[in-house]
Amino acid sequence: MKILHTADWHLGKRLDRFSRLEEQILVMDEIVQIADEQNVDIVLVAGDLFDNFNPSVEAIELFYKTLKRLSQNGKRPVIAISGNHDSPYLIDAPDPLARECGIILIGHPKAKVTPFELEDFEISNSVEGMIELKLKNHDFPIRIVHTAFANEIRLKEYFGENKEEALNQVLAENWATIADEFCDENGVNILLTHLYMNKRGAPILEEPDGEKPIKIGNADLIYSDTIPPQIQYTALGHLHAFRNIGTEEKPVVYSSSPLCYSFSEAGQTKYVSIIEAHPNQEVSYEKIALKNGKALVRKNFDQVEKAIEWLSENQNTLVELTLESETYLKAEERKVINNTHHGIVHLIPKVKNQEFNQKQLHDINLNQDIQSLFKDYFKSKNNAQEPYEDLLNLFNEILNA
Repeated sequence: MKILHTADWHLGKRLDRFSRLEEQILVMDEIVQIADEQNVDIVLVAGDLFDNFNPSVEAIELFYKTLKRLSQNGKRPVIAISGNHDSPYLIDAPDPLARECGIILIGHPKAKVTPFELEDFEISNSVEGMIELKLKNHDFPIRIVHTAFANEIRLKEYFGENKEEALNQVLAENWATIADEFCDENGVNILLTHLYMNKRGAPILEEPDGEKPIKIGNADLIYSDTIPPQIQYTALGHLHAFRNIGTEEKPVVYSSSPLCYSFSEAGQTKYVSIIEAHPNQEVSYEKIALKNGKALVRKNFDQVEKAIEWLSENQNTLVELTLESETYLKAEERKVINNTHHGIVHLIPKVKNQEFNQKQLHDINLNQDIQSLFKDYFKSKNNAQEPYEDLLNLFNEILNA
């Protein structure tokens, strides 16, 4: 059985003032193409489907169209769960209609999916937190233990745990109960969840910039040793870089976001994971690189001319540009830079430090003219840097107003 695992679509997400919708349309199309080319049997989407609780009409339309294409109009099951950016009620809302297209939407942890049957597959069993599917072209079932994003509040609501109990214990007990009853060696057993998970004792994995944090201290950190031994592959969402925090025998995989969504992800390659699974055997998986989307680049220059040259040659990028110079960036220089490249997200001018005699700060002649006083004041606040010409002109305009 072949399974495609993807996550963290963040449809509708912007980078500062820049929309990413056109890039998202292209990369969603690429994911559909990979699913078809690889002839996968099932698609798993591990949360953060949208970027916020109230996504735009365009983002919602892209989401539904992508799922419908992935499902091949009901021939291939697609299971998508909510993440910490998603409204669980928004994800659950279209479920009755989605089922007609072979799409299973799960908004809440420990949800019970309504069984249904289509021509090519059926949900043969469904309990809180688990579905079993039988596909027409396979003689064994697949069990998907599912836990949509579960913060402490939602866990209390859906699992009814005591305040003293840690999330790890609650999840471990719940998953173990399900796995012991339903996940025998006669089928494929997968865990699908959107949680901040790491290996016990391993270095902390940093959440990406701009990501709503799940981890507050260690309270919401889930350890991979909570996963039941029957589970052959764990499909994770939340962290945006591809990584396996499990073992080769029992992968626990963050499949990555489809695009670089912050400059902390600059230079990352994004992937989907293609899993091959058989009952009672170790799974194999392959990461397939995604090619669409603009590169996010952090660049530093000490000359405006060099910056302009690079910007001219690298138009299809989103850039965080730092310019270090002896004096402040002039207005005309800013204008030329911004006209050269329309994907500059941040322009950071940085003035080089110069040696400055602090005694000068205390020997200011208060009898000098106001322009000279302003220059001395500016230098005292800015490491002896002379005020740039545009600022002096503005100061003079205020004086003469």
